[in-house]
Amino acid sequence: MGDEISHSRFSEAEFVGFKARLAEETQTLQQWFADGALANEKQCTGFELEAWLVDPHGHPLPLNKEFLQRLNSPLASPELAAFNVEVNSEPRELQGNVFTAMHNELNDTWRQCRQVASELEAELVMVGILPTVDNDMLNLSNMSSMERYRALNREVFRQRHGKPVTLDIVGKEHLHVTHRDVMLESAATSFQIHLQVAPSTAVRLFNASTIISAPMVALSANSPFLFGKDLWQETRIPLFEQAVAVGGFAGAAFGPIHRVSFGSGYARESLFECFNENLQHYPVMLPVDLSEAGQALAHLRLHNGTIWRWNRPLIGFNQQGQPHLRIEHRVVPAGPTVIDAIATAAFFYGLVNAMAALDVAAEKQLAFEYARDNFYEAARFGLDAQVRWLNGKRLSIRELILEQLLPMAEQGLLLQEVSTADIQEYLGIIRARVSSQQNGAHWQQAFVDKHGRNMTALLHAYIERQDRGEPVHQWTL
Repeated sequence: MGDEISHSRFSEAEFVGFKARLAEETQTLQQWFADGALANEKQCTGFELEAWLVDPHGHPLPLNKEFLQRLNSPLASPELAAFNVEVNSEPRELQGNVFTAMHNELNDTWRQCRQVASELEAELVMVGILPTVDNDMLNLSNMSSMERYRALNREVFRQRHGKPVTLDIVGKEHLHVTHRDVMLESAATSFQIHLQVAPSTAVRLFNASTIISAPMVALSANSPFLFGKDLWQETRIPLFEQAVAVGGFAGAAFGPIHRVSFGSGYARESLFECFNENLQHYPVMLPVDLSEAGQALAHLRLHNGTIWRWNRPLIGFNQQGQPHLRIEHRVVPAGPTVIDAIATAAFFYGLVNAMAALDVAAEKQLAFEYARDNFYEAARFGLDAQVRWLNGKRLSIRELILEQLLPMAEQGLLLQEVSTADIQEYLGIIRARVSSQQNGAHWQQAFVDKHGRNMTALLHAYIERQDRGEPVHQWTL
């Protein structure tokens, strides 16, 4: 979905042609899986971090075009809204001092980005939902000037038969608004964790990633407020699901299969099942002819980019042109700080490997429906959530993380030969965050409880602490 397209209005013939090419490429991918053509390399790490540009008053500042021109970095790109940007990492093998290297890289990138932002009299903020954003700011005049976003907006509402999006979130308070474009989606910004995997271990790792989505969203929650309402600990989850509320084919357009979802079930034999589901159940949104682009599976990859599972399989290519598999873990919000983000990634990489290595597959110990329910429970209540775990018992997610999952994450990183110093440094931050019960969402709510519901004051205090770089468990009120 990251590549630009040439135009945003499509004919029926273009839809027919794209669907035919998508079917051909899906068949090609099936053959690659069958022939063992996908790279079988050591696990590699990576991430995408989405951030906000804001003015001195804390309001979203739609200057990403100017910002990106000044930054001039291949690792940065625009997002849907002109006040959002994305920065990416270089891939690194999951071994040694990988997290120190990731931390240093993101620190350097973030420092450069903040410097460029300051030249534009702006601040750069990593947070799941900007506390000061309001519904009126999320309009088409603030959309990034790219054809793919205009096309996405047009196709979402064509498939919705022009019906406006209704945002209806019940949390501590109740939010009910309607919206007539896809810009609601831009209010949700994330830290997406990537893991390149071998085909032989991909199913176990993908299912493990699905199962651990609940503890991941609980410990990283950083989006409690939307339009001044105190909602879920990670309000970004229902916001994104409802902002692009489009379903499957024909009569299922408003049915149970949605383009933003937890998924329809565990993978069974291979991750090809997800790409086949893409073909069979999701209508084409961006029917661009990419035949001359010179990119293998270009149509399949574009179509996959318009289906947002919280754990999404991706096809990429290494420097030798060989295709590989990646898992994109999308449940984590942006922020609160660089070191918090890297610690959260370290916990994910360790835990997903430990879960995938269990003698009895985790997906055989926990029904998919329970994994899904755990995820939404954790998104709503954060570290106060109660979940059902592999032994069938319900317990506090905080107790689960401290007593079971942190030791597992450590073991998973040791299996990948990550340095002991990195394990202790970054998992220690997770332990302190969960022990203190202070993630980004908890700090934001506590600040408002103490100082009143002034979202501008909250944001300024948040930026001040973010710029210091101390992990969120050390933030004061």
